[in-house]
Amino acid sequence: MANAVIHDIFSGRPNLTTTERAVSVVLGLGIAAAAAQPRPNKLLSLAALIVGAGLAIRGATGHCAIKAASEQL
Repeated sequence: MANAVIHDIFSGRPNLTTTERAVSVVLGLGIAAAAAQPRPNKLLSLAALIVGAGLAIRGATGHCAIKAASEQL
């Protein structure tokens, strides 16, 4: 199952504009950096790290599965 998820994230043709990609990378890295700060709530830090990494990957690959799914509706 993990291989299928990884394949879904990194496959597909890019469907984001250059601006969307840049904003995703900058916000993703910013959120991930903020998550690295010591906080009393470790689960909140983990959630922020996952969201930040997801945004950075979305921007780096240029493919957003949610946007692709919404365009098919």
